[in-house]
Amino acid sequence: MPPTARERARAEITAEITDLARAQLATVGATGLSLRAVARELGMVSSAVYRYFPSRDDLLTRLIIDGYDALGATAEEADDPTAAPAERWLAVCRAVRGWALAHPHEYALLYGSPVPGYQAPRDTVPAAIRVGVVLGRVLGDAARAGRLPAASGAVTGTISEATAEVLGGEHPALDDTVRARGLLAWSSLFGAISFELFGHFTGAVTDADAFFDAAMRDLAGLLGL
Repeated sequence: MPPTARERARAEITAEITDLARAQLATVGATGLSLRAVARELGMVSSAVYRYFPSRDDLLTRLIIDGYDALGATAEEADDPTAAPAERWLAVCRAVRGWALAHPHEYALLYGSPVPGYQAPRDTVPAAIRVGVVLGRVLGDAARAGRLPAASGAVTGTISEATAEVLGGEHPALDDTVRARGLLAWSSLFGAISFELFGHFTGAVTDADAFFDAAMRDLAGLLGL
């Protein structure tokens, strides 16, 4: 059934609110996000905006989920299952970095300093792990295609069942050692991007593109891709 006029109007206003809130991220950051300021920009009274987002935290949660979903969709679109595992890995990593550089304020909301007084609900988790699912799919596909070294079994009991499911699922070539490396590689991807985006590589890296590609290829090698 197509949406009603009221539902369309609500969706349009909700989109306007979130668009203005994203613009606020660029000027005042997540800590300065204000429903009252958004209401002023829209020419609405504050009480009207609260019908769409009862609190600032509800608006933050929406922005966080939207950001993770946009980043996850970018990673999913970059993955070509027909390519070699190492090239799939590199293409996804490049796409994630590209999104971060194009959306620095949204990236900072996701991976920057925590917002004081805000605690993200579990509703954010499915969106937050979308990039990890893509990276795990590359790892799992490589294992099922016989393109990973045999599992070493040197590390056990360190990776949760939920994380193991994200990082390739069950396969003899995927033990906790490989998954621990997968988790390290996943976190290292965002560590490298955060260092670049937040200025920690200034004076240390002369060619950011070349450095990133080399680092991601090293991570692929660590995983046996």
